[in-house]
Amino acid sequence: QVQLVESGGGLVQAGGSLRVSCGASGRTFSAYAVGWFRQAPGKEREFVAAISRYGGTTYYADSVKGRFTISRDNAKNTVYLQMNSMEPEDTAVYYCTAVLRVIGSRLAQDYDYWGPGTQITVAS
Repeated sequence: QVQLVESGGGLVQAGGSLRVSCGASGRTFSAYAVGWFRQAPGKEREFVAAISRYGGTTYYADSVKGRFTISRDNAKNTVYLQMNSMEPEDTAVYYCTAVLRVIGSRLAQDYDYWGPGTQITVAS
């Protein structure tokens, strides 16, 4: 099992940047693919980005491609989401999630472990 905790959320101005982190417990974090999802008020949870177990493969939602970067440091049991050129539409609770696979998917139901989420608000 793995336990996940997000950190680094907060308020940012439109056009600004923010980096959120996902810290994981357990000694086998490198066995898990990790994803980021987000959920805005009144909307369904949506895929943001995913990274493979050793970081060699990443992919993104079209809405964040070119602005967000997912990375990981398995020695620190941490996955990062660097967000640049942020827009008010990026406002949401951001969740880190993991699955015991080489690479995850864009579907929330394919992931087994979730963090509690961190709120990110982009002010216009």
